[in-house]
Amino acid sequence: MQSRLSAFIQVLRSHDVRVSPAETLDAMAVVAALGYAKRQQLRDGLAMSLAKTAREEAVVLRCFDLYFERQMADFKTRDTALGADFSSAQNPEQSASELSELAPNSASSERQELEQAAQHDPALEELLQSELMQHLLDNKRAELSLAIGQAAAEVGLNNIQLFTQKGQYTRRILDALGEEALRKASLSLEQADSPLLETLGSYRDKLRQQASEHVEREYLLLSEGRNRQLSDQLLSRTRLSHLENRYLQRVQELLRKMAKKLADKYSHKPRQGTRGRLDMARTLRGSIANDGLMFDTYWRRKRKDKSQILAICDVSGSVAAYAKFLLLFLYSLQDVLPKVRSFAFSSHLAEVSQLFREHSVERAIELANWRYGGATDYGASLVDFARLALDDINHSTTVIILGDARNNGGDPRLDIMQSIYQRSRRVIWLNPESRRAWGSGDSEMLRYQSACHLVAECNNLQQLERIVDQLLKQN
Repeated sequence: MQSRLSAFIQVLRSHDVRVSPAETLDAMAVVAALGYAKRQQLRDGLAMSLAKTAREEAVVLRCFDLYFERQMADFKTRDTALGADFSSAQNPEQSASELSELAPNSASSERQELEQAAQHDPALEELLQSELMQHLLDNKRAELSLAIGQAAAEVGLNNIQLFTQKGQYTRRILDALGEEALRKASLSLEQADSPLLETLGSYRDKLRQQASEHVEREYLLLSEGRNRQLSDQLLSRTRLSHLENRYLQRVQELLRKMAKKLADKYSHKPRQGTRGRLDMARTLRGSIANDGLMFDTYWRRKRKDKSQILAICDVSGSVAAYAKFLLLFLYSLQDVLPKVRSFAFSSHLAEVSQLFREHSVERAIELANWRYGGATDYGASLVDFARLALDDINHSTTVIILGDARNNGGDPRLDIMQSIYQRSRRVIWLNPESRRAWGSGDSEMLRYQSACHLVAECNNLQQLERIVDQLLKQN
């Protein structure tokens, strides 16, 4: 049962339910305490031990019904043989002998014919002695299902991701079951032109069908979560400008998920405080009234400027999509990031921080793109930025610039960039264009690069997450 429970937990993880090793041990303790007899109690117990939110509880209950619907009958049959007592309204209790009585009446005659033929056929004799063939001949469906489940665990069926892998895993399961003996016996009967070939072929088809159905059920159980994970991986690596509108909502959900992960990672970071050095002069002056017998200590503290982030975003047509997601990411991390001030520009620059205070993040981004989009002039925009915020930059300020640095042949005003570089703690330039395009045509990226602490190609969510992670790590 522990292997099945571990596989069930993998299913939960594929559906975005976070389960730690400690919670896995708790779930095993729940199973040991409740047993398998009362399915509803086991279902509720696993939900209480594994789910941390209402959404996760719903996922655990749904996955339990899908996963254990086909597992519980196997557990009951196996444990019934060991003397366990089960009660279930949906599945009446049956012993192994009762299950064997379900075999068709023709099974005994087919067995006799095969045993007679095996006296002159070593391959067929070896097959009839195998446990697999005994299950097929006796129509022991539960035992065969258990054998298929064990073979599936051996070949790692829980790692299936694509529907094209179903045939591959079916073949691996059949090989693990020992179907090769069936193939050899069939080949031997075919060479002998035996009429029993069709009979043996029916058993082989039955085995293949049951193995195929097992793979299909496992794929359907895992496909929803795995396909979503694959889709998220593809979306996180796709250029944001290439995303179709139908994917935007999913990308925004993925962005919030990334932001939450970074927030959880850095929100509990302990802050190390220091009292500074003892201020001896102030301490002695304060003790004069008591003739120096009693005194209060005073410590010299360094004044620390409050850190801030200035986000300067090009919202012209070619870069607007990237600016939208950068701002959405930054404002989703307000709990762990220092104060964020936002600026939007194309031909001229203006601060848009007020928009984020008055509207939702999505609406504020739309308004910024609508008001300040147009042809790009980096030089004029830097002049506006110097007028609005250059005096506010200090050694605790991080300046993030998002743009392609294409200035349409205008003056890049590199002198202002140098002033920003000298005043700030870090200047980070994120360019959505490929590095190979930097400096080509009207691109001023190679010149601006000299006035930045970090320049990086950033055109998808994966790159954006990595850069923001570095930013949080250094704060």
